Amino acid sequence: MSLYTAAQVRELDRIAIGEAGIPGYTLMSRAGEACWEALQVRWPQARSLLILCGSGNNGGDGFIVARLALAANWTVQVLQLGASVRLQGDALTAQADFVAAGGQVAPFTAAASLDADIIIDAMLGTGVDRPLAGDWQLAVERVNQSARPVLAVDLPSGLHADTGAVSGATVHADMTVTFIGRKAGLYTGAGPDYAGETRFADLDVPGTVYQQVPPAAQLLRHALPGPLAGPRVRTAHKGQHGHVLVIGGGEGMAGAARLAGEGALRSGAGLVSLATHPVHAAFAGSSCPELICHAVATARELRPLIQSASVLLVGPGLGRSRWAQTLLAAVLEASQPLVIDADALNLLAGAPARRVHQVLTPHPGEAARLLRQDTAAIQRDRFAAAQAITQEYGGTTVLKGAGTVIHGDDKLPIVCGAGNPGMATAGMGDVLAGVIAALIAQGMETHAAAVAGVCAHACAGDAAAVRGERGMLASDVIAELRGVLNTPCNNPLNKPGHSA
Repeated sequence: MSLYTAAQVRELDRIAIGEAGIPGYTLMSRAGEACWEALQVRWPQARSLLILCGSGNNGGDGFIVARLALAANWTVQVLQLGASVRLQGDALTAQADFVAAGGQVAPFTAAASLDADIIIDAMLGTGVDRPLAGDWQLAVERVNQSARPVLAVDLPSGLHADTGAVSGATVHADMTVTFIGRKAGLYTGAGPDYAGETRFADLDVPGTVYQQVPPAAQLLRHALPGPLAGPRVRTAHKGQHGHVLVIGGGEGMAGAARLAGEGALRSGAGLVSLATHPVHAAFAGSSCPELICHAVATARELRPLIQSASVLLVGPGLGRSRWAQTLLAAVLEASQPLVIDADALNLLAGAPARRVHQVLTPHPGEAARLLRQDTAAIQRDRFAAAQAITQEYGGTTVLKGAGTVIHGDDKLPIVCGAGNPGMATAGMGDVLAGVIAALIAQGMETHAAAVAGVCAHACAGDAAAVRGERGMLASDVIAELRGVLNTPCNNPLNKPGHSA
């Protein structure tokens, strides 16, 4: 599924009107109808609406919804923000049609009642480029304080359409119905939280229009192991499925390396070894006897293990000690593909090195250190941050978080739309690194393995969350990986928050 910036969607809209010959008011009417249909499905018992309309086309969409609700004998209250004299074109026509149908429009004031079964946010949509102030800020704050269900038209007011960033008052919607092109900001950063359940309506715009505007990114919601999806040959042996060497587990941190190793095993690697600190090598793999554990005290002891591996995963539980630094230096000299995670990223930030055949898997804090910024700057534009890391360090960047962003040189950014908040717990990133390493070991190119690994890991997280998000462990996700990777593209996320 293609993701677009606000400017790209405006271009799609222009082409649909100017070249495909669809009248602007027809598109506006279809947008209002899509919202009206969606809210009836989501809230079938509702019978009253409060609609906050801005003075642009987003407000026009709101007037269409108001007219449809009025025709269905709902109680409808419309409050106008912004100068009504600014209404023009299709939005003005929509308002006039609503009034002609018997509707009334009142200005929004601080004293206005927001009492209705559902509140419709048709204030700003994609037309936000600065923090809200005045009545706009007050209206958003009142909506969020109302404890009423909220449907946002196209985009929650205050949310940045391109990045998913918020910089002030922003509508916290239960559902967002977005049109013509999926806005990238709905699917990463703060977007998924503020948008709620996201539904898409193409408004019957023909495919020839989309062919003229390349998307900004792609959205994936399924495990896509590509050539690994088919059955293995009957004569397969472990040597054909790669050898992952996990380097990590400094003093007191054996668990992270073990989780990464188990994740790699459950993702199909033929052999997984751990190179870990001697203090706990004897019991590091005791709960998973399939892992081969090596006590490594020096880089000299690590090098023979590196030579026998097909892919190296460095960082889980590595720490930042002198021991960790010498092991990472030895890894960076190797020719095999790398997956660099956790403390290895923090060490790399202090001595940047660029490689092609590698996958970096930072969370926002680690990304901030890699780019010498703060975490807030990373979250303000996750696409730009992932791109900057790739440009400086090479390979593929997996910027973890809600709406994980995957960026590789000369490749369209990918956003993973799967996953859930239950995965925000210790060890999840270690498992992900293991999944990616295992896919590389089995023959996938590093970027493809990053994309497939992120989506498989997220789908496994959603399978684990069937029993509830709270209390989910990284090991619960490991338990689901086998099923996900053996049934590719069989994990549709038909649940609130992940609609098409």
